[in-house]
Parts: sequence; structure tokens; C-alpha cells
Amino acid sequence: MLLEKEFAALQLELSVKAKNGLDFIVAASLVWAAIAFVWTLPNTPGLNGFITFFVGAATLPLAWLFSKVLGTTWSIARNPLQPLGLWLNFAQLFYFPILMFMYSKYPAYFIMTYGIITGAHFFPYAWFYKAKPFAIMAGVISIGCLLIGVRTSEATLYLVPVFMVCSLAVLGGLLYVSYRRNQKVYLLLVRQSE
Repeated sequence: MLLEKEFAALQLELSVKAKNGLDFIVAASLVWAAIAFVWTLPNTPGLNGFITFFVGAATLPLAWLFSKVLGTTWSIARNPLQPLGLWLNFAQLFYFPILMFMYSKYPAYFIMTYGIITGAHFFPYAWFYKAKPFAIMAGVISIGCLLIGVRTSEATLYLVPVFMVCSLAVLGGLLYVSYRRNQKVYLLLVRQSE
């Protein structure tokens, strides 16, 4: 059984080697910027939602590319917590039936729902990476998307993805600060264990 200190060390290792998932946050920022552009097009919300599904699929390949640029690690062989990160990411797929329902019945609320799901899925990463910005921004994004989504007209639905881009930029900055803080603690732990 793992001691509390060993468990915390495993979380810090994930935070430092994956850099709090910054590769995914940068990729998501670019994808949401593209989605914002899609929602400025003079299409119906249904067509823009359809296009959004395909644009959103670019997140994983872009994250892989940014992992090479940022030097993040996706797999840490001896860390038993590492597979949980993948499971946490896949968990958002179980919200997609709600997204499909919104797309088919209320397409004008599709982009709001997509933003809420994206934001909400960040919450468990606060624990996973020992990074509180995930918890804070999960709430900010979810509530912000809801407020914008229910108060905007069809012509200005692009404001939801614009809000997402801004929120992801803030989250990225906060996660970088958290990563640097966790890195100092992790390096100290590594030195002490040598």
C-alpha cells in the first residue's frame, strides 16, 4: 500500500513530466479558435455544430504535436497513476449523448453544451496533477458557457467559443505557474531520495 508521501510524489511526477497537460490545453485553444471561426460563418447552428464535430477531432493530433514541441511525456511507465489520465479524458465521451441530443433537438444550444462538457471534464485533473487551476477553471468555463449560451442570439453564438479560447489561455497560464511550482517540489523530492 502506498504511503501518502509516495502517492503525492507520483502525482507530482505526473504534473512535472506531463507539464500539467499543457500540450492538450494549447491544442484545445487552437481548436476552439477554429470553432469560433466556424460559428462566425453564416450557416445554421445545425451546420456549424456538424462542422464543429470534425474540427474538434483535431485536438488529439495537435496535442501530440505540441507534446513534441513542449517536451511533455504521455506515458510514464513506472507510475501506476498514469493510465488514469487517459480514463479521465475518455470520461467526457460519456457526456456525448447529451451533446448529440442538443445537436438534434436544440442546435442553437449545441456549442454552449460542448463548452460546458469541455470545461467540466477538467475538474478531476486538479487532483490528478495537483493543480488547482483545473478545478477553478472547470467552474468558470462551465458557468461562463451557460451564461453566454442562454443570453446570446443565434447571430452571436461565436461568443461561446471565443470565451473558451480566452478561458483556455488563462488556464494554460495558470497551469504553467502550477507546473513550475510542482517542479520545484518534485526536484527536491528526487534529490532527497537519491
